[in-house]
Amino acid sequence: MQTLMQIEPSVEDQSDEKVEEPPSSALYSVPAPAIVSIINLDTAPTARAPRQTRSTAKTRDFRKRFYPDISDKQWNDWQWQIGNRINKLPHLETLITLSEDERIALSQPENKLPLGITPYYASLISRQDALQPLRRTVIPTTGEFLRMPCEADDPLHEEAQSPVPGLVHRYPDRALLLVLDFCSTYCRYCTRSRVVGKRSIFPSKKRLERAIDYIAATPAIHDVILSGGDPLTLNDDRLDWLLTRLRRIPHLDIIRIGTKVPAVLPQRITPKLTRMLKKHHPLWMSLHFTHPDEGTPETYRACGMLADAGIPLGSQTVLLKGINDQVDTMRELVYHLLKMRVRPYYLYQCDPITGSGHFRTPIQKGLDIIRGLRGFISGYAVPTYVVDAPGGGGKIPLLPEYRVGRAEGNLLLSNYENRVFRYPDTATEDGLGEHVH
Repeated sequence: MQTLMQIEPSVEDQSDEKVEEPPSSALYSVPAPAIVSIINLDTAPTARAPRQTRSTAKTRDFRKRFYPDISDKQWNDWQWQIGNRINKLPHLETLITLSEDERIALSQPENKLPLGITPYYASLISRQDALQPLRRTVIPTTGEFLRMPCEADDPLHEEAQSPVPGLVHRYPDRALLLVLDFCSTYCRYCTRSRVVGKRSIFPSKKRLERAIDYIAATPAIHDVILSGGDPLTLNDDRLDWLLTRLRRIPHLDIIRIGTKVPAVLPQRITPKLTRMLKKHHPLWMSLHFTHPDEGTPETYRACGMLADAGIPLGSQTVLLKGINDQVDTMRELVYHLLKMRVRPYYLYQCDPITGSGHFRTPIQKGLDIIRGLRGFISGYAVPTYVVDAPGGGGKIPLLPEYRVGRAEGNLLLSNYENRVFRYPDTATEDGLGEHVH
Protein backbone atom coordinates (compact mmCIF):
# COMPACT_ATOMS: atom_id res chain seq x y z
CA MET A 1 0.00 0.00 0.00
CA GLN A 2 1.28 3.43 -0.90
CA THR A 3 1.52 5.67 2.17
CA LEU A 4 1.72 9.41 2.60
CA MET A 5 5.28 10.60 3.07
CA GLN A 6 5.50 12.94 6.08
CA ILE A 7 7.19 16.25 5.35
CA GLU A 8 9.72 17.00 8.07
CA PRO A 9 9.19 20.05 10.27
CA SER A 10 10.38 23.25 8.67
CA VAL A 11 13.46 25.15 9.73
CA GLU A 12 14.51 28.71 9.20
CA ASP A 13 17.21 28.10 6.60
CA GLN A 14 19.42 31.04 5.83
CA SER A 15 22.55 29.06 4.92
CA ASP A 16 24.06 27.53 1.83
CA GLU A 17 23.93 24.05 3.34
CA LYS A 18 23.19 21.36 0.79
CA VAL A 19 20.13 19.18 1.29
CA GLU A 20 19.36 15.62 0.40
CA GLU A 21 17.19 15.03 -2.66
CA PRO A 22 14.18 14.90 -2.61
CA PRO A 23 13.98 18.02 -0.44
CA SER A 24 12.16 18.08 2.85
CA SER A 25 12.90 21.67 3.85
CA ALA A 26 10.20 24.28 4.28
CA LEU A 27 11.65 25.94 1.21
CA TYR A 28 9.79 23.36 -0.85
CA SER A 29 6.64 22.88 1.23
CA VAL A 30 4.19 24.89 3.29
CA PRO A 31 3.13 23.88 6.81
CA ALA A 32 -0.35 22.91 5.69
CA PRO A 33 -0.52 21.13 2.32
CA ALA A 34 -2.05 23.26 -0.41
CA ILE A 35 -4.79 21.18 -2.02
CA VAL A 36 -5.89 21.82 -5.57
CA SER A 37 -9.52 22.89 -5.51
CA ILE A 38 -11.93 20.72 -7.43
CA ILE A 39 -13.16 23.01 -10.18
CA ASN A 40 -16.64 22.89 -11.61
CA LEU A 41 -15.80 22.62 -15.29
CA ASP A 42 -19.27 23.80 -16.29
CA THR A 43 -18.83 27.18 -14.63
CA ALA A 44 -15.10 27.79 -14.23
CA PRO A 45 -13.74 30.43 -16.65
CA THR A 46 -10.63 28.35 -17.39
CA ALA A 47 -9.45 26.67 -20.55
CA ARG A 48 -11.78 23.85 -21.55
CA ALA A 49 -10.33 20.47 -20.61
CA PRO A 50 -10.69 17.64 -23.10
CA ARG A 51 -13.89 15.65 -22.68
CA GLN A 52 -14.82 17.71 -19.61
CA THR A 53 -13.33 15.14 -17.23
CA ARG A 54 -11.12 15.55 -14.19
CA SER A 55 -8.49 13.12 -15.45
CA THR A 56 -7.91 10.66 -18.26
CA ALA A 57 -9.09 7.06 -18.12
CA LYS A 58 -5.42 6.08 -18.14
CA THR A 59 -4.72 8.07 -14.98
CA ARG A 60 -7.83 6.74 -13.26
CA ASP A 61 -6.83 3.14 -14.06
CA PHE A 62 -3.27 3.81 -12.87
CA ARG A 63 -4.51 5.14 -9.53
CA LYS A 64 -6.89 2.23 -9.06
CA ARG A 65 -4.13 -0.30 -9.74
CA PHE A 66 -1.20 1.23 -7.87
CA TYR A 67 -2.60 3.80 -5.41
CA PRO A 68 -6.00 2.39 -4.38
CA ASP A 69 -5.81 3.75 -0.82
CA ILE A 70 -4.76 7.27 -1.77
CA SER A 71 -7.64 9.75 -1.56
CA ASP A 72 -8.40 12.45 -4.11
CA LYS A 73 -7.26 14.95 -1.48
CA GLN A 74 -3.83 13.36 -1.25
CA TRP A 75 -3.45 12.75 -4.99
CA ASN A 76 -4.32 16.38 -5.74
CA ASP A 77 -1.85 17.68 -3.13
CA TRP A 78 1.33 18.80 -4.90
CA GLN A 79 3.41 18.13 -1.80
CA TRP A 80 2.19 14.53 -1.71
CA GLN A 81 3.13 14.18 -5.36
CA ILE A 82 6.67 15.43 -4.68
CA GLY A 83 7.05 13.41 -1.50
CA ASN A 84 6.02 10.21 -3.29
CA ARG A 85 7.99 10.58 -6.50
CA ILE A 86 9.32 7.47 -8.18
CA ASN A 87 13.08 7.78 -7.77
CA LYS A 88 14.35 4.25 -7.15
CA LEU A 89 14.62 1.21 -9.41
CA PRO A 90 12.65 -1.15 -7.10
CA HIS A 91 9.72 1.27 -7.00
CA LEU A 92 9.78 1.92 -10.74
CA GLU A 93 9.75 -1.75 -11.68
CA THR A 94 6.56 -2.29 -9.69
CA LEU A 95 4.86 0.17 -12.03
CA ILE A 96 6.24 -0.72 -15.46
CA THR A 97 7.95 -3.57 -17.26
CA LEU A 98 11.49 -2.34 -17.79
CA SER A 99 13.39 -3.13 -20.96
CA GLU A 100 16.84 -4.64 -20.60
CA ASP A 101 18.38 -1.36 -21.79
CA GLU A 102 16.46 0.66 -19.19
CA ARG A 103 17.40 -1.77 -16.44
CA ILE A 104 21.09 -1.57 -17.32
CA ALA A 105 20.97 2.24 -17.34
CA LEU A 106 19.16 2.40 -14.01
CA SER A 107 21.68 0.03 -12.45
CA GLN A 108 24.65 2.25 -13.27
CA PRO A 109 26.03 4.03 -10.20
CA GLU A 110 27.34 6.95 -12.29
CA ASN A 111 24.00 8.19 -13.58
CA LYS A 112 24.61 11.80 -14.56
CA LEU A 113 21.02 12.75 -13.79
CA PRO A 114 18.88 11.25 -11.02
CA LEU A 115 15.61 9.49 -11.62
CA GLY A 116 12.53 11.42 -10.53
CA ILE A 117 8.93 11.09 -11.75
CA THR A 118 5.77 12.30 -10.03
CA PRO A 119 3.05 9.67 -9.61
CA TYR A 120 0.79 11.84 -11.78
CA TYR A 121 3.27 11.88 -14.67
CA ALA A 122 3.97 8.18 -14.19
CA SER A 123 0.26 7.61 -14.84
CA LEU A 124 0.76 8.91 -18.38
CA ILE A 125 3.62 6.51 -19.15
CA SER A 126 3.12 3.22 -20.98
CA ARG A 127 3.66 0.19 -18.75
CA GLN A 128 4.90 -2.03 -21.60
CA ASP A 129 6.17 0.13 -24.47
CA ALA A 130 9.73 1.31 -23.81
CA LEU A 131 9.55 3.45 -26.97
CA GLN A 132 6.51 5.44 -25.87
CA PRO A 133 7.49 9.12 -26.20
CA LEU A 134 6.76 10.24 -22.63
CA ARG A 135 8.48 7.18 -21.20
CA ARG A 136 11.64 7.88 -23.19
CA THR A 137 11.83 11.44 -21.81
CA VAL A 138 11.97 10.45 -18.12
CA ILE A 139 13.40 6.91 -17.88
CA PRO A 140 17.13 6.57 -18.56
CA THR A 141 18.62 4.38 -21.27
CA THR A 142 22.21 3.42 -21.99
CA GLY A 143 22.37 6.15 -24.64
CA GLU A 144 23.01 8.60 -21.79
CA PHE A 145 26.42 7.00 -21.21
CA LEU A 146 27.66 7.50 -24.78
CA ARG A 147 29.62 10.70 -25.26
CA MET A 148 30.18 12.02 -28.75
CA PRO A 149 33.14 14.31 -29.61
CA CYS A 150 30.79 17.26 -30.20
CA GLU A 151 29.18 17.01 -26.75
CA ALA A 152 30.02 18.78 -23.50
CA ASP A 153 28.65 19.02 -19.98
CA ASP A 154 28.15 22.79 -20.42
CA PRO A 155 27.98 23.36 -24.18
CA LEU A 156 26.30 26.77 -23.78
CA HIS A 157 29.13 28.04 -21.54
CA GLU A 158 26.74 29.13 -18.81
CA GLU A 159 29.44 28.75 -16.16
CA ALA A 160 31.73 31.13 -18.05
CA GLN A 161 28.95 33.71 -18.26
CA SER A 162 28.07 33.62 -14.56
CA PRO A 163 29.31 36.73 -12.73
CA VAL A 164 27.96 35.31 -9.44
CA PRO A 165 27.02 31.69 -8.67
CA GLY A 166 23.72 30.69 -10.22
CA LEU A 167 23.27 33.80 -12.38
CA VAL A 168 23.90 33.74 -16.13
CA HIS A 169 24.32 37.13 -17.83
CA ARG A 170 24.60 36.44 -21.56
CA TYR A 171 22.44 39.09 -23.22
CA PRO A 172 22.88 42.79 -22.40
CA ASP A 173 19.36 43.45 -21.08
CA ARG A 174 18.42 40.18 -19.37
CA ALA A 175 19.75 37.61 -16.94
CA LEU A 176 18.96 34.01 -16.04
CA LEU A 177 18.67 33.24 -12.33
CA LEU A 178 19.05 29.56 -11.41
CA VAL A 179 16.91 29.49 -8.29
CA LEU A 180 17.51 25.85 -7.30
CA ASP A 181 18.53 22.55 -8.84
CA PHE A 182 15.45 20.50 -7.93
CA CYS A 183 12.70 19.38 -10.33
CA SER A 184 9.65 17.29 -9.51
CA THR A 185 10.35 15.25 -12.66
CA TYR A 186 13.72 15.03 -14.41
CA CYS A 187 13.90 15.16 -18.21
CA ARG A 188 16.63 12.91 -19.57
CA TYR A 189 17.72 15.53 -22.14
CA CYS A 190 18.08 18.37 -19.62
CA THR A 191 20.51 21.10 -20.70
CA ARG A 192 21.64 21.51 -17.08
CA SER A 193 22.08 17.83 -16.28
CA ARG A 194 25.55 18.78 -15.00
CA VAL A 195 23.95 20.44 -11.94
CA VAL A 196 20.25 19.53 -11.77
CA GLY A 197 19.44 17.11 -8.98
CA LYS A 198 23.02 17.27 -7.69
CA ARG A 199 22.23 19.30 -4.55
CA SER A 200 24.62 21.99 -5.75
CA ILE A 201 22.27 24.98 -6.16
CA PHE A 202 20.39 25.62 -2.93
CA PRO A 203 17.71 28.37 -2.77
CA SER A 204 19.03 29.99 0.38
CA LYS A 205 18.41 33.69 0.88
CA LYS A 206 22.14 34.29 1.22
CA ARG A 207 22.91 32.94 -2.24
CA LEU A 208 19.88 34.53 -3.87
CA GLU A 209 20.68 37.91 -2.31
CA ARG A 210 24.09 37.87 -4.03
CA ALA A 211 22.39 37.40 -7.40
CA ILE A 212 19.79 40.07 -6.59
CA ASP A 213 22.56 42.50 -5.60
CA TYR A 214 24.26 41.95 -8.98
CA ILE A 215 21.00 42.60 -10.84
CA ALA A 216 20.36 45.74 -8.77
CA ALA A 217 23.86 47.01 -9.55
CA THR A 218 23.45 46.41 -13.30
CA PRO A 219 20.96 48.95 -14.71
CA ALA A 220 21.14 47.40 -18.18
CA ILE A 221 19.20 44.37 -16.94
CA HIS A 222 15.48 44.89 -17.50
CA ASP A 223 14.34 41.27 -17.68
CA VAL A 224 15.08 38.31 -15.38
CA ILE A 225 14.20 34.68 -16.08
CA LEU A 226 13.84 32.42 -13.05
CA SER A 227 14.86 28.88 -13.84
CA GLY A 228 16.84 26.03 -12.37
CA GLY A 229 15.62 23.33 -11.58
CA ASP A 230 11.99 24.36 -11.37
CA PRO A 231 11.19 27.56 -9.42
CA LEU A 232 7.58 26.49 -8.87
CA THR A 233 8.75 23.68 -6.58
CA LEU A 234 9.52 26.38 -4.03
CA ASN A 235 6.76 26.99 -1.54
CA ASP A 236 4.55 30.06 -1.94
CA ASP A 237 6.27 32.04 0.81
CA ARG A 238 9.82 31.63 -0.51
CA LEU A 239 8.74 32.32 -4.09
CA ASP A 240 6.81 35.40 -2.93
CA TRP A 241 9.90 36.62 -1.07
CA LEU A 242 12.07 36.21 -4.17
CA LEU A 243 9.61 37.97 -6.48
CA THR A 244 9.14 40.79 -3.95
CA ARG A 245 12.90 41.34 -3.69
CA LEU A 246 13.24 41.47 -7.46
CA ARG A 247 10.31 43.88 -7.78
CA ARG A 248 12.15 46.36 -5.56
CA ILE A 249 14.75 46.87 -8.29
CA PRO A 250 13.64 50.03 -10.17
CA HIS A 251 15.10 49.14 -13.57
CA LEU A 252 13.76 45.56 -13.60
CA ASP A 253 10.65 45.61 -15.78
CA ILE A 254 9.89 41.98 -16.59
CA ILE A 255 10.11 38.78 -14.57
CA ARG A 256 9.72 35.41 -16.28
CA ILE A 257 9.43 31.97 -14.72
CA GLY A 258 10.54 28.88 -16.59
CA THR A 259 8.71 25.75 -15.44
CA LYS A 260 7.49 22.30 -16.45
CA VAL A 261 5.11 22.08 -13.50
CA PRO A 262 1.85 22.36 -15.52
CA ALA A 263 2.91 19.29 -17.51
CA VAL A 264 4.38 17.09 -14.76
CA LEU A 265 2.86 18.46 -11.53
CA PRO A 266 -0.32 20.41 -12.42
CA GLN A 267 -1.52 20.01 -8.81
CA ARG A 268 1.00 22.71 -7.90
CA ILE A 269 -1.11 25.39 -9.59
CA THR A 270 -3.47 26.38 -6.79
CA PRO A 271 -5.71 29.40 -6.18
CA LYS A 272 -3.33 30.50 -3.42
CA LEU A 273 -0.35 30.37 -5.77
CA THR A 274 -2.07 32.33 -8.53
CA ARG A 275 -3.27 34.99 -6.09
CA MET A 276 0.31 35.46 -4.96
CA LEU A 277 1.70 35.58 -8.50
CA LYS A 278 -0.80 38.27 -9.53
CA LYS A 279 0.86 40.67 -7.09
CA HIS A 280 4.05 40.70 -9.15
CA HIS A 281 2.92 41.68 -12.63
CA PRO A 282 4.20 42.07 -15.29
CA LEU A 283 4.99 38.38 -14.85
CA TRP A 284 5.38 35.92 -17.71
CA MET A 285 5.81 32.15 -17.79
CA SER A 286 7.67 29.88 -20.18
CA LEU A 287 6.17 26.40 -19.93
CA HIS A 288 8.00 23.29 -21.06
CA PHE A 289 5.85 20.91 -23.10
CA THR A 290 7.15 17.95 -25.07
CA HIS A 291 4.33 15.86 -26.52
CA PRO A 292 0.55 16.03 -27.07
CA ASP A 293 0.04 13.26 -24.48
CA GLU A 294 0.76 15.94 -21.87
CA GLY A 295 -2.46 17.72 -22.84
CA THR A 296 -4.54 16.21 -20.04
CA PRO A 297 -7.56 17.70 -18.22
CA GLU A 298 -5.29 18.44 -15.24
CA THR A 299 -2.88 20.39 -17.43
CA TYR A 300 -5.71 22.27 -19.13
CA ARG A 301 -7.00 23.37 -15.72
CA ALA A 302 -3.53 24.39 -14.50
CA CYS A 303 -2.85 26.53 -17.58
CA GLY A 304 -6.33 27.99 -17.37
CA MET A 305 -5.76 29.12 -13.80
CA LEU A 306 -2.46 30.77 -14.73
CA ALA A 307 -4.00 32.49 -17.75
CA ASP A 308 -6.93 33.70 -15.65
CA ALA A 309 -4.37 35.25 -13.28
CA GLY A 310 -3.29 37.47 -16.18
CA ILE A 311 0.01 35.66 -16.78
CA PRO A 312 1.00 35.44 -20.47
CA LEU A 313 2.02 31.86 -21.19
CA GLY A 314 4.52 30.71 -23.79
CA SER A 315 5.77 27.22 -24.45
CA GLN A 316 9.29 25.96 -25.03
CA THR A 317 9.63 22.56 -26.69
CA VAL A 318 12.83 20.64 -27.34
CA LEU A 319 12.91 18.78 -30.65
CA LEU A 320 13.59 15.13 -29.78
CA LYS A 321 14.28 12.19 -32.07
CA GLY A 322 11.50 9.62 -32.07
CA ILE A 323 9.44 11.66 -29.60
CA ASN A 324 8.10 14.79 -31.29
CA ASP A 325 10.03 14.96 -34.57
CA GLN A 326 7.06 14.33 -36.86
CA VAL A 327 4.94 17.14 -38.29
CA ASP A 328 1.67 15.51 -37.22
CA THR A 329 2.91 15.12 -33.63
CA MET A 330 4.08 18.71 -33.43
CA ARG A 331 0.86 19.98 -35.00
CA GLU A 332 -1.20 18.12 -32.40
CA LEU A 333 0.98 19.50 -29.60
CA VAL A 334 0.81 23.15 -30.66
CA TYR A 335 -2.94 22.85 -31.20
CA HIS A 336 -3.31 21.61 -27.63
CA LEU A 337 -1.22 24.56 -26.47
CA LEU A 338 -3.42 27.10 -28.21
CA LYS A 339 -6.52 25.59 -26.62
CA MET A 340 -4.78 25.86 -23.24
CA ARG A 341 -4.07 29.55 -23.97
CA VAL A 342 -0.35 28.86 -24.26
CA ARG A 343 1.49 30.47 -27.19
CA PRO A 344 4.05 28.16 -28.81
CA TYR A 345 7.21 30.24 -28.41
CA TYR A 346 10.39 28.27 -29.10
CA LEU A 347 11.15 24.95 -30.74
CA TYR A 348 14.70 24.19 -29.55
CA GLN A 349 17.23 22.08 -31.35
CA CYS A 350 18.41 19.67 -28.66
CA ASP A 351 21.62 21.00 -27.09
CA PRO A 352 24.75 18.85 -27.53
CA ILE A 353 25.01 17.99 -23.85
CA THR A 354 26.89 14.88 -22.83
CA GLY A 355 24.90 11.75 -23.65
CA SER A 356 22.26 13.40 -25.82
CA GLY A 357 23.10 11.85 -29.19
CA HIS A 358 20.10 9.49 -29.09
CA PHE A 359 17.78 12.51 -28.70
CA ARG A 360 19.20 14.88 -31.31
CA THR A 361 17.78 15.21 -34.82
CA PRO A 362 19.33 16.70 -37.96
CA ILE A 363 18.70 20.43 -38.29
CA GLN A 364 16.76 19.73 -41.49
CA LYS A 365 14.16 17.85 -39.45
CA GLY A 366 13.34 21.00 -37.50
CA LEU A 367 13.13 23.07 -40.68
CA ASP A 368 10.80 20.48 -42.22
CA ILE A 369 8.53 20.68 -39.17
CA ILE A 370 8.30 24.47 -39.37
CA ARG A 371 7.49 24.23 -43.08
CA GLY A 372 4.88 21.60 -42.27
CA LEU A 373 3.21 23.90 -39.75
CA ARG A 374 3.36 27.25 -41.56
CA GLY A 375 0.22 27.75 -43.61
CA PHE A 376 -1.44 24.58 -42.33
CA ILE A 377 -2.23 25.91 -38.86
CA SER A 378 -2.66 29.37 -37.34
CA GLY A 379 0.45 31.51 -37.26
CA TYR A 380 -0.04 31.80 -33.50
CA ALA A 381 0.72 28.08 -33.30
CA VAL A 382 4.04 28.20 -35.16
CA PRO A 383 7.02 28.45 -32.78
CA THR A 384 10.38 29.95 -33.64
CA TYR A 385 12.91 27.21 -34.34
CA VAL A 386 16.22 28.07 -32.68
CA VAL A 387 19.67 26.70 -32.06
CA ASP A 388 21.20 27.79 -28.77
CA ALA A 389 24.69 28.25 -30.13
CA PRO A 390 27.41 26.21 -28.43
CA GLY A 391 30.05 28.39 -26.85
CA GLY A 392 27.55 30.86 -25.41
CA GLY A 393 26.46 32.46 -28.66
CA GLY A 394 22.81 32.64 -27.68
CA LYS A 395 19.68 31.66 -29.57
CA ILE A 396 19.90 31.78 -33.36
CA PRO A 397 16.60 31.45 -35.28
CA LEU A 398 16.36 29.17 -38.29
CA LEU A 399 13.71 29.32 -41.02
CA PRO A 400 13.00 27.27 -44.11
CA GLU A 401 14.09 29.07 -47.27
CA TYR A 402 11.08 30.72 -48.89
CA ARG A 403 13.06 32.98 -51.20
CA VAL A 404 13.46 31.35 -54.60
CA GLY A 405 15.34 34.10 -56.41
CA ARG A 406 14.84 37.33 -58.36
CA ALA A 407 13.53 38.13 -61.81
CA GLU A 408 13.00 41.51 -63.48
CA GLY A 409 12.86 43.49 -60.22
CA ASN A 410 10.64 40.91 -58.54
CA LEU A 411 11.44 38.79 -55.54
CA LEU A 412 10.38 35.20 -56.19
CA LEU A 413 8.79 33.60 -53.14
CA SER A 414 7.56 30.07 -52.47
CA ASN A 415 4.44 29.71 -50.29
CA TYR A 416 3.36 26.84 -48.03
CA GLU A 417 2.03 24.95 -51.07
CA ASN A 418 5.39 25.35 -52.84
CA ARG A 419 3.76 27.68 -55.38
CA VAL A 420 5.99 30.52 -56.57
CA PHE A 421 4.79 34.12 -56.40
CA ARG A 422 6.33 37.44 -57.41
CA TYR A 423 6.65 40.42 -55.14
CA PRO A 424 7.59 43.78 -56.80
CA ASP A 425 10.71 44.56 -54.78
CA THR A 426 11.41 47.93 -56.42
CA ALA A 427 11.42 50.29 -53.45
CA THR A 428 14.66 52.14 -52.70
CA GLU A 429 16.01 53.36 -49.40
CA ASP A 430 14.94 56.95 -50.16
CA GLY A 431 11.36 55.70 -50.52
CA LEU A 432 10.97 57.00 -54.07
CA GLY A 433 11.19 53.67 -55.84
CA GLU A 434 12.56 53.06 -59.30
CA HIS A 435 11.60 55.41 -62.16
CA VAL A 436 9.17 54.03 -64.74
CA HIS A 437 10.14 55.00 -68.28
